[in-house]
Amino acid sequence: MITVSIVGASGYTGRELIKILLKHPQVKIAHLTSETYKGKRISELHKGPAGFIDKRFEKLNIDKVAQDSDLIFLALPHGKSQKPVAEFFKKGKKVIDLSADYRLKDKSLYKRWYGLEHSYPRLLQRAVYGLPEIYKEEIKNSSLVANPGCYPTGVILGVAPLLAHGLGDGNSIIADAKSGVSGAGRRLDSAYYFSECHENLTAYNVGKHRHIPEIEQELSKISKEKITISFTPHLVPMDRGILSTIYLNFEGKVSLDRIWTVYKKYYRKAPFVKILPKATFPEVKNIVETNFCEIGLMVDKRTNRIIIITTIDNLVKGASGQAVQNMNLMFGFKETEGLL
Repeated sequence: MITVSIVGASGYTGRELIKILLKHPQVKIAHLTSETYKGKRISELHKGPAGFIDKRFEKLNIDKVAQDSDLIFLALPHGKSQKPVAEFFKKGKKVIDLSADYRLKDKSLYKRWYGLEHSYPRLLQRAVYGLPEIYKEEIKNSSLVANPGCYPTGVILGVAPLLAHGLGDGNSIIADAKSGVSGAGRRLDSAYYFSECHENLTAYNVGKHRHIPEIEQELSKISKEKITISFTPHLVPMDRGILSTIYLNFEGKVSLDRIWTVYKKYYRKAPFVKILPKATFPEVKNIVETNFCEIGLMVDKRTNRIIIITTIDNLVKGASGQAVQNMNLMFGFKETEGLL
């Protein structure tokens, strides 16, 4: 049994963490912090299972949270996790950060893509990118895990087997992704009002989404060469879920049978990745509120292009569920504990 705390527990990812951890047989929740809602009961903000916990939101007290916790989840906005992560790490605590603050290894990328300086560049090098299907052994031995973004999770899992086997042109990758509105987080913005989203479909941050350097960093590691991609996200009028359609050029002949076999073998020990039958494609409704990633494959012989379609729940496999999966690995629990 371990004791955990959630810093920034009032957002959607915080809510999902509470829901998952309440049913985890190896976990007790110590502190739930929120600067905005401090003093309020959890049930005043979170409804359903997350509201069943008999606690109040607290103002963050680093010393108190560290003293009472074996692990701290940080579900803060980008740019807000840098300092508390560093302070918890200095106190010898295990940390999983759900923001982007420790995902990128090159500190200069934070200035370019997030408009902020990174104050702890040495700690960036200590953080392990928390994609269990790629870095399982590193996560097991880490004290600081940078939980991946939602779009990167779907895209990286979608093309990793090809790049790892030197199949296809990594620099021809085009990723078209569509996300539910919860991907924007719990914030007031007219773009996410019901009247704006309902019966609408829109592209946003075209060519400049902040997840681009994260995807390129990880795909470059897998392929062992510099990868540059085209990535376009879209907002669709649903609560949650992401569907990514990824295109990759291929030189020479390739069969669907070969590609499908490569994927099945690559993910044979990945309990949350499901490779669908050949020429069968995933649907968002099948993975909502689960930690699964479903992958469908097709070879377009006319254009000599491989088409990969992935679906994940942006709040679970794209955030909180993956964080718990990482926690399970860090503490030697069964990888699927609390997630099935």
